[in-house]
Amino acid sequence: MAASTEADWVSRFADDVIAESERRAPGKPVVVASGLSPSGPIHLGNLREVMTPHLVADEIRRRGIEVRHLISWDDYDRYRKVPQGIPGVDDSWAEHIGRPLTSVPAPAGSAHPNWAEHFRSAMVDALAALGVEFDGISQTEQYTAGAYRDQVLHAMRHRADIDAILAQYRTKKPAPAARQGQKPVDDAELAAAEGSGAAEEDDGSGAGAEYFPYKPYCARCGKDLTTVTAYDDASTELTYTCACGHGETVRLGEFNRGKLVWKVDWPMRWAYEGVVFEPSGVDHSSPGSSFQVGGQIVGPIFGGEQPIGPMYAFVGISGMAKMSSSKGGVPTPGDALRIMEPQILRWLYARRRPNQSFKIAFDQEIQRLYDEWDSLSRKVADGTVLPADAAAYGRAVGTARGELPRTVRPLPYRTLASVADVTAGAEAQTLRILSELDPEHPLTSLAEVRPRLDRAEDWISTYVPAEQRTVVRDRPDTERLAALDDADSGALKLLLDGLEEHWSLDGLTTLVYAVPKIRAGLAPDAKPTPELKAAQRSFFVLLYELLVGRDTGPRLPTLLLAVGQDRVRSLLGGAS
Repeated sequence: MAASTEADWVSRFADDVIAESERRAPGKPVVVASGLSPSGPIHLGNLREVMTPHLVADEIRRRGIEVRHLISWDDYDRYRKVPQGIPGVDDSWAEHIGRPLTSVPAPAGSAHPNWAEHFRSAMVDALAALGVEFDGISQTEQYTAGAYRDQVLHAMRHRADIDAILAQYRTKKPAPAARQGQKPVDDAELAAAEGSGAAEEDDGSGAGAEYFPYKPYCARCGKDLTTVTAYDDASTELTYTCACGHGETVRLGEFNRGKLVWKVDWPMRWAYEGVVFEPSGVDHSSPGSSFQVGGQIVGPIFGGEQPIGPMYAFVGISGMAKMSSSKGGVPTPGDALRIMEPQILRWLYARRRPNQSFKIAFDQEIQRLYDEWDSLSRKVADGTVLPADAAAYGRAVGTARGELPRTVRPLPYRTLASVADVTAGAEAQTLRILSELDPEHPLTSLAEVRPRLDRAEDWISTYVPAEQRTVVRDRPDTERLAALDDADSGALKLLLDGLEEHWSLDGLTTLVYAVPKIRAGLAPDAKPTPELKAAQRSFFVLLYELLVGRDTGPRLPTLLLAVGQDRVRSLLGGAS
């Protein structure tokens, strides 16, 4: 089918994937895939591993074509290191290094049975909120149930062929991201990319004199500190020794406690599942890395084909440094969904091509992001939106199954954040302020502005430092008021005289900008000049200092509404 718009990357990929699926497996469901390793918190960088195929799968589903989005949970990978900053985890977890992630205890206090499930569960919850439909595959369950036994035995029989393919790449160092057409990446971006699809890049070489693409977990210590010393193709007898001192001979035709090394495992799964589309990060796409090498293995060894596999760029975080000091790592999708609605997070991934990097805001930029989103929503509503923007918007607000729940009355995020800042979440006061924003259409219940209000409150309480929070004075600054000159006193009187008539968000906006104009002998609607802008700024600073004791704060109209008429009059020297 034709793409809905030339500028829409999702539709273009959907066209290619549908055509390729029909060529490979006519009449069968289209298969797209993602791989996630629950070796620690699954970050927003890893979310691109899921959102890229999700958006393509959803477009295919919108066209009435059956599609499966597989997410392989690489939970049978080895536990490589103890992540820093994880609550309930200390250095004692180092004793589990080398065991499968599903054999490592969950962090202390977790409700989950093991390490992998603890981190997988958080991602599953986030994906449900985002409307991502998928079929999850636990690699622990697949391997321990013997699902890949034929593939494992086949790989062992062809180990010399695999070794010859891998040998062509072992001397090639992966290219840095800049060589892949990417900008140099900082530590934050590298951290955000870490963990996508078993990034260990293991090919099984160097373990012994003969190459074996299979790694058993030791029967005694449960770790993969093992070396295969012998294997017989006819009997499938495999002998291994472990660094713990244990050794044994098993029949691989019956043995389920081990797995193929990553660079063989991934192409095996492409063939086994019939994957047509699977993206990979820059860490997997450079020469000699797993995606490139897998493409050389999948056909000759497993009789499959490499998926269409776009490289996706890093996802950065603005405001992350502040958060990292307390959390010990980069944020997760769950963290983002606590401060932004699912539609906004979906939009960030939908509007950029996979090879374009972007940042997710946890700092003040989130207010600008919401302004941009609300502007786009208005353009969609009035029909002035560009086609590519309309496509990204449509993919953000819902899926082929329907629209995601949305805020009934989406007031500006920055306004909600300012109100949350001043009220500290007090519901009665919040409702009073928000109902006065537009007196002609007053808010009757906070339910109308949820969940956006909840997200703004969470952002204020979690990511705005205490020194930047707004605290309204509890009494007038009488000394400052007594020292005001006639110009400032006159400006305050004009403001106070106009409060009753202008008590709404729009009205107060007009009033605070008009006062300096009137004091200068100009009409309230006079065009601003540099001198007038300086006078307005001076007036605004005066108001902030008298109301909150600082020279900046939330937008003044919102602040005035939040403080309330009586208290404003008291703090500005008028009648209380």
